[in-house]
Amino acid sequence: MKKLLYIPVLVLLAACSKPLDKKAELADLKKKAADINAQIIKLQGELGSTDSVKSTDVAELTLKSTSFTSYVDLQGSIDAKDNVIANPQAQGVITAIYIKAGDHVSAGQTLVQLDNSVLKQQIAQAETQANLAKTLFDRQKNLWDQKIGTEVQFLQAQANLQSVQKQVAALRQQADLYRIVSPISGTVDQMDLKLGQAAAPGATAIRILNTDFLKVKANVPESYADRVHQGDQVEVLIPDAKDSLTAKITFAARAIDAASRSFPIEIQLAGSNKLKPNMTAVLKIADYSKSNALVVPINAIQKSESGDFVFVDENGFAKKRVIVQGPSYGGKAEIKSGLKTGDKLVTDGASEIEDGDKLKVLQVIN
Repeated sequence: MKKLLYIPVLVLLAACSKPLDKKAELADLKKKAADINAQIIKLQGELGSTDSVKSTDVAELTLKSTSFTSYVDLQGSIDAKDNVIANPQAQGVITAIYIKAGDHVSAGQTLVQLDNSVLKQQIAQAETQANLAKTLFDRQKNLWDQKIGTEVQFLQAQANLQSVQKQVAALRQQADLYRIVSPISGTVDQMDLKLGQAAAPGATAIRILNTDFLKVKANVPESYADRVHQGDQVEVLIPDAKDSLTAKITFAARAIDAASRSFPIEIQLAGSNKLKPNMTAVLKIADYSKSNALVVPINAIQKSESGDFVFVDENGFAKKRVIVQGPSYGGKAEIKSGLKTGDKLVTDGASEIEDGDKLKVLQVIN
């Protein structure tokens, strides 16, 4: 380039050595200088166009078949399969407490006794009447067996005995209402009652859990109704317990709740010392799986009015490919068509290139 710039100067020096008319000589030199400057501009343009071909820094992924699974992510909570409240069935003052929080109890076991002293007196009186009625009936029966007395006397004694016995049974049943009994076998998890306290039906009393069998409960949005079914496999993650397991959905309701627009599901779990009721559980329900899928990062996919597309590296230049996208999960998507195994997909930097751009590959992901 410097040599070209020196040419006008050399021409000018050579011209000075010739004895020509000054004006003619000047005009001739200007014409030559103009021609030379035009050549310089042309060469500069050609050199400039070569230097302007730049390449874009990108990373690319060599595509290969792999397994792909998409999930429905939900949040639920752990609950005991049997989680009940034992309440009194009658109103009364607590006279005895036989258990404390943490105790294991059996179904039907008496946990708390309420004051039923009045009923005890009534039962004692009724039992005395029942004993008398039994004695009179036995004597009347002996006489009747000997054909002594009338049948009416025998039937009256029998009816009286049965009536008093029923009265005793009814009083005993009423007295049982003054006991709080455990409806299940399990562990006392909550105990809110104290000696001398007045207890009444419906008041919070004693919570009993059977933690030998646990379950996870969750509500599934209506939009997933065709993707979540009873029997589906689910991964259960319990962050607080740093535990995970695989199970199946044991119950999925058929009706959609009108208020929440969701339906409940349950997953039964085996008992564990690490798991406790009301722990948060994260559910990953597999709703689609394919063993030989072409999977690409979602950030490599671009959208236009004509559809989704990606860029691939063909001999160092960007080539636009229109694709059909399948299910996506975890930042990746399956490609149904438009790509094949072995294609070099542009990932990082894809949004900065256009069809035909030269590529400078900084990273290759196999």
